[in-house]
This record gives sequence, C-alpha cells and structure tokens, in this order.
Amino acid sequence: MHEFHLPDMTCGHCASTVNLTLKLVDPACEVSVDVASRKVQVSSREDRAALVEALTESGYPPAA
Repeated sequence: MHEFHLPDMTCGHCASTVNLTLKLVDPACEVSVDVASRKVQVSSREDRAALVEALTESGYPPAA
C-alpha cells in the first residue's frame, strides 16, 4: 500500500484525474481518494517511484 499527500488535488475533477493516472500505470490497482485531506492510498504492485513519476507528470506531485 502506498500513500501520497497531493497538495494540488483540490476537487472531484482532480481526484478523477489522479485515479485515471494511477490506473494507466497499473490497471489492476485499487485507489482510495480523500479530497478533503488531499490524500491518496494506492494498492499496486508497481514501484512507488513509477507512481510518483506518473502523478508528477499529470500535475499532482506528491509532497515530500
């Protein structure tokens, strides 16, 4: 399980984009999004670095 804090995720549209981005990296992943706290939990076999790279490229870089 990977958890990310995405400061730039502020609405439902952002959450949809984040979900789609993660599904493109790993179609079998399970994503849980909490827009209010700006957190995303991802259950994926993909490497964390690959997920971070995809999120960053889509405009939602995880906070350090």
